[in-house]
Amino acid sequence: MNSDGRDNTGFAKNPPQAPNNLYTLYAAPGSGKGPSGPTLRKMSTNIPDSWVAPLCGGAAGVASGIVTCPLDVIKTKLQAQGGFARRNGAQMETKALYRGMMGTGRVIFREDGIRGLYQGLGPMLMGYLPTWAIYLALYDTTRDYYFEKTENWWMSRGLASLTAGACSTIATNPIWVIKTRLMSQSLKQNHEGARAPWQYSGTIDAVSKMYRVEGIRSFYSGMLPALLGLTHVAIQFPLYEHLKLAFTGYSIGEHPDNGNSHWLGISLATFISKVCASTLTYPHEVLRTRLQTQQRTAPAQSHEEIAFRGGLSHPHDRGRPVASSSDGMYLGPRYNGVIQTCKTILHEEGWRAFYSGIGTNLIRAVPAAMTTMLTYEYLRKYMHKIQHEGREEIEEANRRG
Repeated sequence: MNSDGRDNTGFAKNPPQAPNNLYTLYAAPGSGKGPSGPTLRKMSTNIPDSWVAPLCGGAAGVASGIVTCPLDVIKTKLQAQGGFARRNGAQMETKALYRGMMGTGRVIFREDGIRGLYQGLGPMLMGYLPTWAIYLALYDTTRDYYFEKTENWWMSRGLASLTAGACSTIATNPIWVIKTRLMSQSLKQNHEGARAPWQYSGTIDAVSKMYRVEGIRSFYSGMLPALLGLTHVAIQFPLYEHLKLAFTGYSIGEHPDNGNSHWLGISLATFISKVCASTLTYPHEVLRTRLQTQQRTAPAQSHEEIAFRGGLSHPHDRGRPVASSSDGMYLGPRYNGVIQTCKTILHEEGWRAFYSGIGTNLIRAVPAAMTTMLTYEYLRKYMHKIQHEGREEIEEANRRG
């Protein structure tokens, strides 16, 4: 017992006029107790193990979205612009196109200011949170299930990646379509051929106009190439887990109870796995962006003088192509399915179009992946640490009681 009436643990033996539970919860600042002290550790033991992965994954996705949003806007502009160019027999003027990462960044900043670099941040965060929460939770649970069935380490991780990726993609595709639409537009209204033919003031406005003009199908544009893109995670996560095991001796989400977690090894595993997966599977991102940024009906002027296909006052044609315009040009959807989209891009723009924006994508994707995985691994380590300490405190209290 100390001279101030406290025992060796730092807790008062008889706190005056306060029940023990309230005293512990609202202990004086700096006393080592309260929500950030023993109470938080004990409370953390009530969190089910099945909740830890989605909570940490969701937080990691939000952190990644905030850090990399400007680069995602630049990448989306570069991927989408070929789909907006008008080809009425004349080639598009180069000055109307985005060129390169720095050039695109300068154009966006000059035309739209700093806001232009954060277009679509709202739906981006709304998308990343459930995407990573669903993905990492399912990957964490299904890899063991598939390993029991296949008894093959690589196959079990690949199948777990595909399962988790398919579920998260189907659940969140509408959010990513809205994000892509917002990022691909210019904040200033213009009618240059390389610009998006719509103008949305925000997420709610985009949802409203897309539904009224194009129907529910527009929210699932690009679903097939998005599902084809599951090859990306089928490469990235098994490779990441394999490299992390090699570099640190621990699997994804696992850390030593005490000592160094080898953050350099985790960073290196993330970097190598992301670069390999992104480079091999990048063309599917261009296909997905082109399908998500095209409108599904023929153009008509809205009351805002924006060329919406179908127009706000002509919703009856939503989702159905009109055969031709007065000059005989076809006005249906420019891209129809993955194979036709591939053929159209290859014919009109060449094979290089499938890698449009890949430099920006790698510069964006690698920091995004490292932010996501380092945040996820750190939160998993922190949760494991405070839960472990909380259980020890409870056991100690039970022994004393």
